[in-house]
Amino acid sequence: LAVKDPTAVERANLLNMAKLSIKGLIESALSFGRTLDSDYPPLQQFFVVMEHCLKHGLKVRKSFLSYNKTIWGPLELVEKLYPEAEEIAASVRDLPGLKTPLGRARAWLRLALMQKKMADYLRCLIIQRDLLSEFYEYHALMMEEEGAVIVGLLVGLNVIDANLCVKGEDLDSQVGVIDFSVYLKSDDDIGGKERNVQIAAILDQKNYVEELNRQLNSTVSSLHARVDSLEKSNTKLIEELAIAKNNIIKLQEENHQLRSENTLILMKTQHHLEVSKVDVEAELQTYKHSRQGLDEMYNEARRQLREEAQLRQDMENELVVQVSMKHEIELAMKLLEKDIHEKQDTLIGLRQQLDEVKAINVEMYQKLQVSEDAMKEKNEIISRLEDKTNQINATMKQLEQRLQQAEKAQMEAEAEDEKLKQEYVNKSESLQNEFSQKEKQLLQLETDLKIEKEWRQTLEDDLQKEKETVSHLRTETQEIVKLKKEFLKLQEKNKQLKSICEDQEAALQELASKLSESKLKIEDIKEANKALQGQVWLKDKEATHCKLCEKEFSLSKRKHHCRNCGEIFCNACSDNELPLPSSPKPVRVCDSCHAILIQRCSSNVP
Repeated sequence: LAVKDPTAVERANLLNMAKLSIKGLIESALSFGRTLDSDYPPLQQFFVVMEHCLKHGLKVRKSFLSYNKTIWGPLELVEKLYPEAEEIAASVRDLPGLKTPLGRARAWLRLALMQKKMADYLRCLIIQRDLLSEFYEYHALMMEEEGAVIVGLLVGLNVIDANLCVKGEDLDSQVGVIDFSVYLKSDDDIGGKERNVQIAAILDQKNYVEELNRQLNSTVSSLHARVDSLEKSNTKLIEELAIAKNNIIKLQEENHQLRSENTLILMKTQHHLEVSKVDVEAELQTYKHSRQGLDEMYNEARRQLREEAQLRQDMENELVVQVSMKHEIELAMKLLEKDIHEKQDTLIGLRQQLDEVKAINVEMYQKLQVSEDAMKEKNEIISRLEDKTNQINATMKQLEQRLQQAEKAQMEAEAEDEKLKQEYVNKSESLQNEFSQKEKQLLQLETDLKIEKEWRQTLEDDLQKEKETVSHLRTETQEIVKLKKEFLKLQEKNKQLKSICEDQEAALQELASKLSESKLKIEDIKEANKALQGQVWLKDKEATHCKLCEKEFSLSKRKHHCRNCGEIFCNACSDNELPLPSSPKPVRVCDSCHAILIQRCSSNVP
């Protein structure tokens, strides 16, 4: 007879018990009522069966005082794999009456049944076989197909509504014993099949409605997440718009200040020009016919004014250029700030990639440890087989001694010996094949480690490149600082040009003072003329002809009057000229008395 694996028999028995307990719980709940309490016997038997299923194949863990086997460790993993299970784990830890890990596990199972998510939680746990291998042996129920079947059966418990009080119940000291008398058939169960079929149809409809409700809840949660993301993006856009508006307002204020300064400068220059024009026109009207040197001084002042206006125009053009340069520098600063933010985002992404690579390395190291444990187990099996071969050799020696005593049984013993040798050869070949497969797996793991090392090297190179880009950006920021310094130098030059303009205005004031001095000199001349008021001059109507050439006065022949003798000559007859230090041109003198001739403007005014 073929010997069955005892672990497989245990798994099959636990699976059958789970089927019976779940079926009995559903049927009794439908007949009794869908809302169940913690004192309901089929529900208690279901928790006992689930506890036995989760305990099957648990590894013995060393604690501080003794060895311990508990199911709280794998159930605590669900919190990391399924985020919705965090609430259950936190409430179980906060319960005041629980002192042992087994009591926490029992409370966790009751809360998961009340939430109708026990199947979902255990399904997430079964999928992660590599994590379960830390707590269970390789032949455990949770590591084999029977665990997936039990998870599928647990989906049917969503029909039941459980109302359990976990807080006041003593879960640490409960004894988990399965009562098989509950699952024995009776005659009453056979008669209620038709009623169960109807109830099953109703329950299917309820399951369909609950599944629709779950899908709608998931869609509502996704829509809420989208709304939150849109609100965040909207707030960010509003903040950026407010910042842009503030920048525009600042630029408009700066523009307004510059325009106001420009208008003030223009008003001052126009005022100075008007004042100077008024003074010059007044002087021209009063001294146009008396002194030609004043015309030249007026022309020089006018030329200087034009030069000053040209200089002022150049200064305004330079101001406009400097303002445009300032705007360009501000735009360059903004672009550089955007580039710096983008580089920072790329750095954050690279750091996240580094963290992922580290997690992958940790997983590879855990897989290597698992493979090393498997190799140790295989080595132990090989040592056991070697012990068996030694025992077989001992039995062979005994058989040979017996063969010498019994010649008749020699042929049968030799046939048996050949069979044993053939089995030993077959077993040794199978072990060698398994050993070669393990060696191949080790080689694959070593290649994977090499690939991970190369990947880490490439990531370090990328990090070095990013550091170089950061240093380049720092140099660019230093260049921007230099540009700011140059802009400050340009502002200082502007101030210097403004000081030069003020010096030129002071020069204009000095010219005005010189003009006032010339006015004083003319007043001195007027006072000298007042001294000659005692002499009688001829009237214009009476003086119609020149005394020397006796020709009639006209526009080309102007009248010139002698200060001393009072005679009237034309400009053609009075050709004698003498230089004077006070006037830029020589003056005309009388031919008879050699006194200064004065051009006559009206009848009695010199």
